[in-house]
Amino acid sequence: MEAIILAGGKGTRLSSIFPDIPKPMAPVKGKPFLYYVLNWLTSSPVEKVILSVGYKHEKIIEFFGDSFGGMSVEYAIEKKALGTGGAIKYALHWTKSENILVINGDTYFPIDLNSFISFHNSTGSRFSMALKKMQDPGRYGTVECVNDTIIRFNEKQRGRDALINGGIYLINRSIIESSKLPEAFSLERDMMEQYFQTENIKGLVFEDLFIDIGIPEDYNKAQEAIDTEYK
Repeated sequence: MEAIILAGGKGTRLSSIFPDIPKPMAPVKGKPFLYYVLNWLTSSPVEKVILSVGYKHEKIIEFFGDSFGGMSVEYAIEKKALGTGGAIKYALHWTKSENILVINGDTYFPIDLNSFISFHNSTGSRFSMALKKMQDPGRYGTVECVNDTIIRFNEKQRGRDALINGGIYLINRSIIESSKLPEAFSLERDMMEQYFQTENIKGLVFEDLFIDIGIPEDYNKAQEAIDTEYK
């Protein structure tokens, strides 16, 4: 299996702490955050990783090189910001598989990928999403799911348990390649929130640890969470 990891973010909200490195390289317990994402994949069916990179990509390439834990590593270097959807579309040039695993490089959500793959194949879906149930999801948009099918994407809301997008997807390449969207677009806003109205997006809920380093507060929480995970 091939995986695309979206690691091109500048990390504007983390720039007050780390002004000179891309967000996925923010150090957690002495290693880049991206190290933990890749380390999780070494126990999965993934054989090849394409890192979609942009801002200060040299730092990522220098650290990870062309292999990690038995997986080959290649780089899709954005010459300009393409958005999450555009980055995936560009990175597809480095892949051959029909179904591609896509992962956000600033989140750590070590789900059972074998279960996720089986779910995706058994439903016949062309687009599946890993979901996480959170208490008071706060800054996250939420997802409504009935019988494993996404029926609605909601704005950020506080005060109740809800499902959120876990930032891990299995996507049939034909969806991206056949889209008439521009070169740069958002997977979440420009594709997913439109696509589910005409074709099923399937969602599977996982209870695994979920870490997001998008803002300084959550980055600080990641230090303790990773320490607990790796004891």
